[in-house]
Amino acid sequence: MTDPLVRRKIKEMLAEDLGAGDVTSESLISRGAKVRASVVAKQPGILAGAPEAVMAFKEMHVKVKVLKQDGAKIRAGDVIMELDGSARGILAAERVALNLLMRMSGIATSTRELIEIATKKNPKVIIAATRKTAPLLAHFDKRAVIAAGGMPHRYSLSDHVLVKDNHLWLVGSVKEAVRRAKSAKQKIEVEVTSSEEALEAARTGADVILFDNMTPASIRRAIRILESNGLRKKVKLEASGGVNLSNVGKYAATGVDIISSSYMTMRAQAIDMNLELNEKG
Repeated sequence: MTDPLVRRKIKEMLAEDLGAGDVTSESLISRGAKVRASVVAKQPGILAGAPEAVMAFKEMHVKVKVLKQDGAKIRAGDVIMELDGSARGILAAERVALNLLMRMSGIATSTRELIEIATKKNPKVIIAATRKTAPLLAHFDKRAVIAAGGMPHRYSLSDHVLVKDNHLWLVGSVKEAVRRAKSAKQKIEVEVTSSEEALEAARTGADVILFDNMTPASIRRAIRILESNGLRKKVKLEASGGVNLSNVGKYAATGVDIISSSYMTMRAQAIDMNLELNEKG
């Protein structure tokens, strides 16, 4: 997503939060009042969302100095950014900026945790995020995953072909689905639930095979069958379905190339942050 589109979304967020105006600040604080403030982490984690928070503050004409970059490890008490400008402007952008920082940092932290566990078992495995994100927040959620070292997978349905169980039910077979999908002239990924389907997908020209809700033992068995048929190196292999911190290591140990999960976007806890006013201008 380009900067203008991100900025438009952030403007919409600010408009939603401001409503008809910040009646509290407008009634208590003079229009010309200036302050300096800081955004401070209250919990440790991996930072994400700094550029988006900067956009929110700049929309309110606040000067921002970023002290911590996306992807950095942060500790409780770390100052993320320093602010200088209108008191009303800082308070008007506060909640949107902090919400983005807290949500995105929570996603980044969980992504990094998955990566650290998985790569101990399989140094080359990639952790990817599924499309299970909050509606209209996919860009921000995926950006947080990238900041932590993960892969966004698909941003939208147009990114590449992903044949799922409902498609297979409608079409009738993996072979026919792959045959039809070739007309899209894009990468073809096929969701399978058995060794037989995996073999059929590889033989018919799928680029990626996604083992959906299969146990690590079943995935290892499917990989052995692909190897015995000389097909393992012709496809990328992905595991997905119920992946979390407790089992990501087992899936990584199977030897798959990619592990996709919604854990980081659907279950991650936000990293708490606060805005502290430091000095009146």
